[in-house]
Amino acid sequence: MKDKDQRAYQMLKDNQLSVTDSRKNILGLFLHSEGALAHADIEKKTGEKFDRVTVYRTLQAFMEKGIIHTIPTADNSIRYALCKDDCTEGHHHDNHVHFICTVCNRTTCLASVTVPEVELPRGFKLTDRQMIVTGICIDCR
Repeated sequence: MKDKDQRAYQMLKDNQLSVTDSRKNILGLFLHSEGALAHADIEKKTGEKFDRVTVYRTLQAFMEKGIIHTIPTADNSIRYALCKDDCTEGHHHDNHVHFICTVCNRTTCLASVTVPEVELPRGFKLTDRQMIVTGICIDCR
């Protein structure tokens, strides 16, 4: 078994998820990708192996277990990226900035750049904070 295939298998086991072909293949896409993936990217890369519902349910399970997180985009679509190791079921700790290239549309997690703290007015409750930065990536420059 390849190193990333073994890692996908172990991540599924560690998160008490059944090890299915769809889960292994989709998680493998994230492990092999340097950036975030859109639902359409995942469908395209898995070919006709898995239908749209299987991909959607797999992504939902991964988000619930803290394996992946969502990244909103300017066009109101969503991309998905691997979480850091300290994310757990129901507790995402991906408090980093996301960079979206305006040329190639690749989304990159900037793990070393954290989203600043936000002090809300009294009575407000923070449920999530995300920061998107756009520009031109190194490959498109």
